[in-house]
Amino acid sequence: MIGMLLCGCCGKMGKAVTAAVAEDPAIEIIAGVDLAPQGDLPYPVVASPALLTPDRIEKLDVIVDFSNPSALGGLMEFAAAHQLPAVICTTGLNEAQQALLRQAAAKIPVFFSANMSLGVNLIGVLAEKAARVLGNSFDIEIIEMHHNQKVDAPSGTALMLAERINAALDAPREYAYDRHDRREKRRKAEIGMHAVRGGTITGEHEIIFAGNDEVIRISHSARSKALFATGAVNAAKYLVGRAPGSYSMNDLLAD
Repeated sequence: MIGMLLCGCCGKMGKAVTAAVAEDPAIEIIAGVDLAPQGDLPYPVVASPALLTPDRIEKLDVIVDFSNPSALGGLMEFAAAHQLPAVICTTGLNEAQQALLRQAAAKIPVFFSANMSLGVNLIGVLAEKAARVLGNSFDIEIIEMHHNQKVDAPSGTALMLAERINAALDAPREYAYDRHDRREKRRKAEIGMHAVRGGTITGEHEIIFAGNDEVIRISHSARSKALFATGAVNAAKYLVGRAPGSYSMNDLLAD
């Protein structure tokens, strides 16, 4: 059985992963990490991976991280020191933190995706294809909606979709995050990025291709955090036994 260390275990996504693992006989959570430990979880919880006892560490096969970008440095040091594959699901990483993942991938397998949903990654493929066919003559806008507790904007998923679209265009476009201070027509060489925050919206993403007399929309609506948790568990099982390197949802889907 695969032994998992779950970081951010007391958050909403951590609890969703705990529930998903409980339904999967191939994997178990050996311990959790959270700055605000709670006593209602079926495994021990510590404030830092460094506080894990040797007997717990010996049972670990993989790390799944749904914590905070600020914890990434210490977590990757721990993962590299103990040669543990790491599934990083935390979003809002800056350039330095993304570079840290690339450095760690030289030593251990590192799986990173801004969104662990199969459906979201599928619309990424569709958007990429649409961009190849339509992108040079259509305006492109991305709208994302999340709950009012989400701190990063635009979402990591919106940025991932924009990057996939840009990669398919003849010439990459700049991201336009806000237009309220402009008194000018929309520029062709941009992708509009719009963030909505409110209520308990789990996650919605829409890509709009607007041309002359026609509009094409590609969208995905998440109704529960369970689909992200299932994706993370599948990524953890996929990553165990892999060679050091960078992995993504594309690799999982192609396997």
